[in-house]
Amino acid sequence: MTTIPGFESRRIPVADGVSLHVAVGGRGRPIVLLHGFPQTHLSWRHVAVDLAADHTVICPDLRGYGASDKPAHGYDKRTMAADIVAVAAALGHREFALAGHDRGALVAFRAGLDHPDKITHLTCLDVLPTVDMWDVLHGTAAAVGFHLYLMAQPPGLPEQLIAAAPDAFFGHFLDAWARDPAAIPPEIRAHYLKASRDAVPSIVADYRASATIDVEHDERDRGRQLQMPVTVLQQDWGFGGEERWRAWAPKLDHRTVGCGHFMAEEDPRLIADVLRA
Repeated sequence: MTTIPGFESRRIPVADGVSLHVAVGGRGRPIVLLHGFPQTHLSWRHVAVDLAADHTVICPDLRGYGASDKPAHGYDKRTMAADIVAVAAALGHREFALAGHDRGALVAFRAGLDHPDKITHLTCLDVLPTVDMWDVLHGTAAAVGFHLYLMAQPPGLPEQLIAAAPDAFFGHFLDAWARDPAAIPPEIRAHYLKASRDAVPSIVADYRASATIDVEHDERDRGRQLQMPVTVLQQDWGFGGEERWRAWAPKLDHRTVGCGHFMAEEDPRLIADVLRA
């Protein structure tokens, strides 16, 4: 099973009939790192090795991704956040720092709202909360998010279309979103493509949840705030991401970065330094 060099691979039950593949390494105060789309825990490979010098580093494959189980249901971010709390508890950690990128950042955000007694520090890379993401997508500028609209459709058509040309579909995002293509070398790209090719229904289910129940959960929580220190790193998207994040996170450190979307791979030293700080 492919994992981060020097890390141990574990399978950890998180719910009835659902286990996650988790890479664990290092020793010290725990931090959990959650990957995005279309990736696996290997997206953290550089950062995780760096942080393992003085932290216990926990890198799961999210439910429905990589080597984790892919049940038919349970892709709302509330359930996926509960998975992560269960992983940490199984490893003996009642509290932990949490960082997420892309889809993993949406899970991390929900974990911060639902489990404030468990999350000591929260970092989100290159996303907005789900309800805010849909609010800012307007007109032709929303074309960049075509996949959001495709995978929001009822079960059947999105899965069929994506499964017909999975490498072209998932590879498009690896190419379009990376400012430094060398950051994702051929063997890692091949791993991501195979993992995604093998997970089309569950990846679509994850995105479909973000157009349905995740929005409902965020809407109900408008006015609630994250109580822990929150760091957000984003590319310059050309609109007020900081203001939208500050409505949720009064203890916010918001930074604009110059690398591409795959931050932990394109500038791992920056990300490791930010997390360690």
